[in-house]
Amino acid sequence: MHDEKYYKDIGFMCGLEIHQRLATKEKLFCRCNAMLEKDAQIAEINRRQRAVAGELGKVDTATEFESHRQRSFTYQVFRNTSCLVDADEEPPHELNNEALEVAMKITASFGAKIPDEIEPMRKEVVDGSDPSAFQRTMLIGYSGTLKVGKKEINVPSIFLEEESSGIVSVDANKGVYSLNRFGIPLVEVDTDPEISNPNEAKEAAERIGLMLRLTGNVQRGIGSIRQDVNVSIKEGTRVEIKGFQDLGTMPDIIENEVERQVNLVKIRDMLKKRKAGVSEPFDVTDIFAKTEIKLIRKNISESGKVYALRLKGFEQIIGYEINPGRRLGSEISDYAKLAGVGGIIHSDEDLDAYGFSNKEIMELRQRLGMKPGDAFLLVSGKKDICESAIKYAKTRAELALTGVPGEVRGADSKLLITRFQRPLPGGSRMYPETDTTPVLADRNYYNDLLLDRIDADAILKKLKKEIKNNQLAEQMLWSPQISLYDRIIYVTHADPAVVASILLEKLKELKRSGVDVDSISEEAFVEIFQSYKTGIITKAAMEVIIKSVPKRAAEVAEIIKRHNLKRISGKELENIAANAKGESRQDKITEIMSKYRLTVDGSELLGILDKK
Repeated sequence: MHDEKYYKDIGFMCGLEIHQRLATKEKLFCRCNAMLEKDAQIAEINRRQRAVAGELGKVDTATEFESHRQRSFTYQVFRNTSCLVDADEEPPHELNNEALEVAMKITASFGAKIPDEIEPMRKEVVDGSDPSAFQRTMLIGYSGTLKVGKKEINVPSIFLEEESSGIVSVDANKGVYSLNRFGIPLVEVDTDPEISNPNEAKEAAERIGLMLRLTGNVQRGIGSIRQDVNVSIKEGTRVEIKGFQDLGTMPDIIENEVERQVNLVKIRDMLKKRKAGVSEPFDVTDIFAKTEIKLIRKNISESGKVYALRLKGFEQIIGYEINPGRRLGSEISDYAKLAGVGGIIHSDEDLDAYGFSNKEIMELRQRLGMKPGDAFLLVSGKKDICESAIKYAKTRAELALTGVPGEVRGADSKLLITRFQRPLPGGSRMYPETDTTPVLADRNYYNDLLLDRIDADAILKKLKKEIKNNQLAEQMLWSPQISLYDRIIYVTHADPAVVASILLEKLKELKRSGVDVDSISEEAFVEIFQSYKTGIITKAAMEVIIKSVPKRAAEVAEIIKRHNLKRISGKELENIAANAKGESRQDKITEIMSKYRLTVDGSELLGILDKK
């Protein structure tokens, strides 16, 4: 990892977009169940989407790009978790007031201001993730701040919006999505590009995640929170990286993205010195009519085509490494693959390994009018796919002349790199939602929230006082279990130290041994600790119950009865202690606990023996 000076010298700028699903009963603009419960699929809807001009009469670059791909989309419809609103067959219902209140609570936690009127907007999206080809979104807060260590980072905007559809499968021609996830309330928290290095980006993302969890009103689990990162350098352009699930990989992926951008600037400067350029596509199918290369021969035999580009001045630059195992040719290939081809072939590769003949290469160079220092690339496939692929490849090759293109890229957590997804969207895709009415903000309600806003430092201080173990208190603050901890303490008044140790240590241990602790409901946990607090069970019995308990809390009492886990106490324990055969105190303890380990509390037994 580079030092702080390096990032300052290259003009490193970084900001975050954190998307968090809210734990509301209903969706944002309909009354469907929003908790992603198992549901029966009852239908499928097939659609295509196209880009349209926004309010200012311009078509957004990203939506136009997606529209040209001409993909079809299938949407799975479910009985209880999707409806006509989700399928865009019915106007949206009233805004979910519960979601608005949670969003306001989150907004207050950042000390942000709120608009006088909350205006639902449409954000055009034609990648298939939204059946209506737009996402409903609204600005909830602005001008907030985020504290990261001793530094304050500005939070310019907080949005309340619809979650996209769940991805079932996606390829170059078709996308399949499920509507059970679509429309779940989602909050987006954005920061200004004031993050100074990759490690600080991770710290800021963790801090935002913490503040969202501390509200107690957000969903948990894989996919419920998504972190996007915007990165640029002074001679480049903003690049948005999507899909961070593991924050542990964030610094390395950002570091490699910076390296990619620095190398793309170097490539731009080399191409500028060479006065490089990119030709129009050439149809060179006839040159390879009798080729020995199986894939190309197969494509041609199926009425396919072979297209080529002359890349003036690109020799040894298509093969220039921009990331470990990645070259400029890899970037061009990613664009071409969007059309459905397997990739490209270019002249910086080992052409002999492909099986090209010298005659084919000579004819190709002659047809393209190549000169020393030039390069070429080839694409083969079905005619319509090949035509699209060579256009995409040409676009990316031309972008190399300008340096770093503005793109949306996906985070690859295995290779710790980013991959192209689509061009960076602009402002032309936003316009007012005409099917819903604006909402007047309740300033009195919001001012009360500001007075009682979430303070992580104060919460940590409270946890340390309750748990009486600083390490466990720190873990609890950052744990997704904190809302469950608060509920258990509030309802049962159980010993906070015991609650913390079970939730943070015992559950982790049981999960590693294969126990599905994530399927246990909060109600069941409350019931277990209520049984402990009222003396029905011992602390030792909790492990057996957690291993056995189903999702329904009503079963906890039955499990206690079935496994004979009711606590032995009072006179009954005194009689057991009196009849113990051990001669010494320790012998008696060992004898009794070996037989009644799960049903006798050790401290109570010690008290009885000491009294005796």
